[in-house]
Amino acid sequence: MRADRLLSILLLLQNGGKLSSRQLAEKLEVSERTIARDMDALSAAGVPVYAERGSLGGWILAENYRTGLIGMGREEMLALLVTSHGALLGDLGIGRQSLETAHLKLMASSSAAFRRDAEMIRERIHIDGAGWHASDESFEWLAVIQEAVWAERKLSIRYRKTEEAVNEADAEAAASRIVHPLGLVAKRNVWYLVAEDRGELRTFRISRITEAAVLEERFERPPGFSLAAYWERSTAEFKSRLPRYPAELRVAEPRLARLKRERYAKVLRTEPDGPGWVRAEVEFHTLDSACELVLACGREAAVLGPPELRERLRAEAEAVAALYRRC
Repeated sequence: MRADRLLSILLLLQNGGKLSSRQLAEKLEVSERTIARDMDALSAAGVPVYAERGSLGGWILAENYRTGLIGMGREEMLALLVTSHGALLGDLGIGRQSLETAHLKLMASSSAAFRRDAEMIRERIHIDGAGWHASDESFEWLAVIQEAVWAERKLSIRYRKTEEAVNEADAEAAASRIVHPLGLVAKRNVWYLVAEDRGELRTFRISRITEAAVLEERFERPPGFSLAAYWERSTAEFKSRLPRYPAELRVAEPRLARLKRERYAKVLRTEPDGPGWVRAEVEFHTLDSACELVLACGREAAVLGPPELRERLRAEAEAVAALYRRC
């Protein structure tokens, strides 16, 4: 609606300062001609909006002009900034534009000090609500790590690279380090620390941090660092490094839906293969996990390839049959 767009323009200029017609058009997904008409409408309504000409020009609001939003306290507004997650709102049928408009209104109503606090939170905490299984991990050192993130002070940690260390001496040697804590990421109910470690960006699972201490020495954040962008890149790289084991199966239709929900299997393509059956190309992680998941399907799935997986399943089935013959 045009009224919503006019309000969005007003809030964008109030929060972001000078913006060109092209920038506004890109943000609102309309043409520059539409922006020009909207500016005429705002001016006619008494909003003090002006155009600066030249290569560095753009639209600006008169100094000290502000729209208002009342009824929210500082802690409530900070909570909204942290917990409003676009992907989760989409599940509820609320568009991301509604979230962005709410954020613009929130910032427009706030003092300069609050806006600095809000921007700091957006830079240092990222909520990833997608995928991965739930966890009952504990985060003993989360409060200490959070203190270091807020204060931009170096952090001394001891870190286990795996859930179980081979031996205590190896764990100590591998884990002691001093890092620059840049932000926290919550994925479902698992917390991660994103930090600079000896000049490289790294992600640490906080449940594996066995000791943490905030140091007096401060550090400089990398210029232009975006926590959300780093996490998106890091997640994509992690997924690209996962092992892949392709296989072709003949699967009963009722079992296919369950197979699609498996964490370690990805159904790539399917096609009908007789009444009640489908032929499916499935990507598992390893031969072992493929064998385990297909065995769980029982008589509702048969491996068509590769041959080594067929042989492994045949041997396992014979071993199970022999076990029951002896019982």
